[in-house]
Amino acid sequence: KGISVNKALKNLSTKLKANDPNILKIRVGQFTPKVARIVIDLKKSAKVKIFSLPPVDPYQDRLVIDVYPSSSDSIGNLLKKIDKKKAEKKALVKKEKKKKQVIVAIDAGHGGEDPGAIGKGGTKEKKIVLQIAKRLSGLINADPKMKAYLVRDSDYFIPLRKRVSKARKVKADIFISIHADAFRKRNVSGSSVFALSEKGATSAFAKFIANKENEADLIGGVSIDDKDPLLAKTLLDLSQSATINDSLKLANFVLKEIKKVNNLHKKWPEQAGFAVLKAPDIPSILVEAAFLSNPQEEKQLKTAKFQKKLAKAIYRGTKKYIDSGASIASTNDPDN
Repeated sequence: KGISVNKALKNLSTKLKANDPNILKIRVGQFTPKVARIVIDLKKSAKVKIFSLPPVDPYQDRLVIDVYPSSSDSIGNLLKKIDKKKAEKKALVKKEKKKKQVIVAIDAGHGGEDPGAIGKGGTKEKKIVLQIAKRLSGLINADPKMKAYLVRDSDYFIPLRKRVSKARKVKADIFISIHADAFRKRNVSGSSVFALSEKGATSAFAKFIANKENEADLIGGVSIDDKDPLLAKTLLDLSQSATINDSLKLANFVLKEIKKVNNLHKKWPEQAGFAVLKAPDIPSILVEAAFLSNPQEEKQLKTAKFQKKLAKAIYRGTKKYIDSGASIASTNDPDN
């Protein structure tokens, strides 16, 4: 009583709408010359609390009307709805992730004018590793969750940096480089798995292998010491420890599977500065299938039986890495 609605409030009275789960509409009007009326239309039953507040700069006297659910159940129901929507969204994201195929780039080492290692019986590394790569590709493509990309699908030379860029171009999530090296001692044998190192090689053997593999660019007439600014930035990015950690996890899974089909040269993944593993955001490993310099392993590497066993071991290790929920590259993110 004794309150009149000012002009500003009168003009707003027909426009006031509330974006609220309880309030439908708010109406303001001058009921009689001396009585103003505020009507709040509710969507459902609710509790109302009315109180006044004294003037506080810059506000004058205020009438406060609080409207809230009539029972705690209403709040509970509202929270349940929110939780339900969150769960639905999470399930949808999970479903989309399941649909997404993990792209595995398979890099058969060497090729073209670069034969790689050559065994005593004349077996060329470039030929053996391509055969293994193609067998691995077949296994991966038979898995609905995965898709293979052969970096080299026939006998031609590809510079090391180009191998990495080709994998990134197809948005590969995982990079696996396959080799079959030689050592100066013919009795050296066994399979190995390597990851990139930020600091240095984990052993003299790892350094020796890395140096041999990195020489591939020199054979093809490409210098890996290019000081191009873009390359310099890329090389700086390559030291990302997170990607290397993921590479080591992948290496461990693959090594455990290879152990079932061949003796291991080392029981743990080794690390060195392999140029072909220097993708800044793709978990990358290099698999040394066996030693062509070892006469027994050279014979073994030429057989389809051993190649199939090895390819299956690499596939199983890669699958276990993916199924473990470990990281894969962000390059294949559908939002990118």
